[in-house]
Amino acid sequence: MYPKPRPSLSPNTYEFESFPLVKPTGFREYDARWWFGHPGSDKAPELNLMGVQALGMGLGTLIGRMGVKREIVTGHDFRSYSSSIKYALITGLMAAGCKVHDIGLAMSPMAYFAQFALDAPAVAMVTASHNDNGWTGVKMGAQRPVTFGPDEMTQLKEIVLAADFDLVGGGSYEFVENFPDRYVEDLTSRPKLKRKLKVIAACGNGTAGAFAPRILEALGCEVVPLNTDLDFTFPNYNPNPEDMEMLHAMAAAVKEHGADVALGFDGDGDRCGVVDENGDEIFADKIGAMLARDLTRVHGPSQFVVDVKSTGLFLTDPVLKELGAKTDYWKTGHSYIKRRVKELNALAGFEKSGHFFFNAPVGRGYDDGLVTAIAVLDMLDHNPDKTMSQLYAELPKTWGSPTMSPHCDDEKKYGVVEKVVKRFEDMKAEGETFAGQPIRDLITVNGVRVVAEDGTWGLVRASSNKPELVVVVESPVSEARLREMFAAVDKVLRENPEVGAYNQTI
Repeated sequence: MYPKPRPSLSPNTYEFESFPLVKPTGFREYDARWWFGHPGSDKAPELNLMGVQALGMGLGTLIGRMGVKREIVTGHDFRSYSSSIKYALITGLMAAGCKVHDIGLAMSPMAYFAQFALDAPAVAMVTASHNDNGWTGVKMGAQRPVTFGPDEMTQLKEIVLAADFDLVGGGSYEFVENFPDRYVEDLTSRPKLKRKLKVIAACGNGTAGAFAPRILEALGCEVVPLNTDLDFTFPNYNPNPEDMEMLHAMAAAVKEHGADVALGFDGDGDRCGVVDENGDEIFADKIGAMLARDLTRVHGPSQFVVDVKSTGLFLTDPVLKELGAKTDYWKTGHSYIKRRVKELNALAGFEKSGHFFFNAPVGRGYDDGLVTAIAVLDMLDHNPDKTMSQLYAELPKTWGSPTMSPHCDDEKKYGVVEKVVKRFEDMKAEGETFAGQPIRDLITVNGVRVVAEDGTWGLVRASSNKPELVVVVESPVSEARLREMFAAVDKVLRENPEVGAYNQTI
């Protein structure tokens, strides 16, 4: 009988080495994230290796109960502890009867690709994505190309915390040699780009550094590598193309080398950020709008899905309207958008975070930063006389913020968001003005997106993978209105003392 996981244990004790530690809050809406620990940190760990083993047992159990063949792909990102966590996970999966295909060091999209290439129904990718060092997690799925959502994560949580395992045994392990070569071949066995492009490949010393330059070169690009050497201390900046520090490094490299574009990849390679030839960052939702234009010109009238953090241009852009593009605004989160893209058979889905999903004939429905990069390069190839900034300038002008995240404890953030939603609903019901104008609309599919009469909007939602809230604002009118909206949203947030400092603001 495997012991029930404990919600907290002190390191360097008998108990820590004898019982599984699994903090319940690590089971997020669509994947799992825990603080595993970091040298010099005094923050208590939320997971130990026995806890990871319990997670593997639980995942193998859930796959079996879902009626899915117990066969699974595993891989791990480039962090000092990720391989240890993966092997602990594998022991649990095997105890629950799973045949494990281990592809080794990988980006998340390589693991998703492996589900197709190895004909394995399930996946468990060990990665903390763009989270700081010390974090770990697992992205999981059992119905390719989608990954788990809240229902599956709730079932997994209940199985693991109750130690309700079906330890049928009979599992097996196979290391898939040279699997990255198959992934690279899949992306590069196509015609080369006609246009000669100089590209900055920024990887933040994360996993993508082992693969991105090679793939971009094979497509015919002149590649200037930026922090592509693997270093799990992340000595330059966290590999997150939403963070201004990484975007500023990309901008400096573009100017230094006279590049056509900079492409930045996050820690596990499933997201891509873009900086134009002038060194100006283009937020991912605007890149999505540009790609939606390009894709509809190539493939005809198309359905798209975007998250609630994204620009309003998907509905208002006259070119997209003329081309027959339709867009559905949906919940933020790679699992939500991926699933919605599949449900609607959309050509593509775009998240402001940089998770992009392309269905056939462009992709297989999962998020892949390299497939996104290739779509951006194809767009430039389709417009040989235009620079990235010129293509961007063709979009109607809006003023948008980066994603801003004030701290809020995991145990409190959803309650805070409920109070904020109620506050906005009461204001609208009572006809109060907000940011100087009447409230035109409230979108509450995921947190709350409050839209003023002039189209300026602000969003508040709970982060699904960190102890934070998420705040985004945009105005089609002016920067002044953008700042007015942010001040008004922040004022409502500050009514809740649980809300802490922002990681970045406008």
